[in-house]
Amino acid sequence: MTVNTHKVITKSGNARYGEYETLHGKFETPNFMPVGTKASVKGVDVERLAEIGTQITLVNTYHLWLRPGHKQIEEFGGIHKFCNWHGPILSDSGGFQIYSLKEIRKLGEEGVKFKSHLDGVEMFLTPELAIEIQESLGVDVAMVLDECPAATMEKSAVDKSLDMTLRWAKRSLEARKKETAIWGITQGGMHKDLRTKSAEAMAEMNFDGMAIGGLSVGEEKEQMYDVLSYHVDQLPDSKIRYVMGVGTPQDIIEAVHKGVDLFDCVMPTRSGRFGRAFVNGDKPYINIKNAGFALDDTPLDVGCECVACRNYSKGYISHLFKVGEMLGPQLLSIHNLSHYLSLMETIREKIKADEFEDFYNVQMKRWSDFTSL
Repeated sequence: MTVNTHKVITKSGNARYGEYETLHGKFETPNFMPVGTKASVKGVDVERLAEIGTQITLVNTYHLWLRPGHKQIEEFGGIHKFCNWHGPILSDSGGFQIYSLKEIRKLGEEGVKFKSHLDGVEMFLTPELAIEIQESLGVDVAMVLDECPAATMEKSAVDKSLDMTLRWAKRSLEARKKETAIWGITQGGMHKDLRTKSAEAMAEMNFDGMAIGGLSVGEEKEQMYDVLSYHVDQLPDSKIRYVMGVGTPQDIIEAVHKGVDLFDCVMPTRSGRFGRAFVNGDKPYINIKNAGFALDDTPLDVGCECVACRNYSKGYISHLFKVGEMLGPQLLSIHNLSHYLSLMETIREKIKADEFEDFYNVQMKRWSDFTSL
């Protein structure tokens, strides 16, 4: 079996249908990864993940490094046995945590020094250690350590940050000791020349896949779409293309239209915990806590087959939220993930039938007629 390869099978415009092979099986593209930060998708067990069509999940290197520790998971038999998910697993590198901990970290050429948010113990993460941690976890895909600049950072600072990210990328590849796939991450902020520089440099390195970083970090939606309009095409056509941390269904459809293959975001489960349900029809989403749903005996989404829509009404789920029952957020989290994965399945079918452009136009109008997230 040839692993760590992406095969583009057919296209519809720039949208691509394909398959990526890993040591734990293959997943189709375009696809969406439920985020299991601490080896658990919040409120959703692995049986439900499989039931709703999950093909690949994501875990968080930073959090698993701190607790329980990568060596403990390695002794347990690896991340797949630990969390009982036996399909493909991708791990981030800790780069986004460097971004989010910017007030309490010290960044340098060798790596990043910061204090654990759990107990204040000083930690030091290097590109080499990030790969070592991910290999110990036993994931199928590991991401390089990068620095994610804020959208508001001055261009000169973004350029300096990018140069270090490129040096870290090279060190990450040199640190590989196992068959784990390693994907590179482009940066460059909102600057086309820096994005071009990043793509060209990353393409010269022998990565198994390519990710676009530095989006959904505070920029306007129009800025994100502008980067996607040119930057996706700058990446190698033969490699899988992954946009990190994006986003709404609208964002995903837009990115697929530009040629992106893979996504992750906490939005489905986070929105579910706060009462937002993504649905089909005229409205892209509803707030189940609205008083108007109190006597609504219909499911969240008539066409959905998830456990929430099969068994419960809007009125009942609204009640669960009002009385603080944990089942409410769980049901909405499962439903939202099901909605996202069903969307990805529809996208793949539209690409295979060469009907994606019409689908794209309908969906973009649907979102434009509604208040965007």
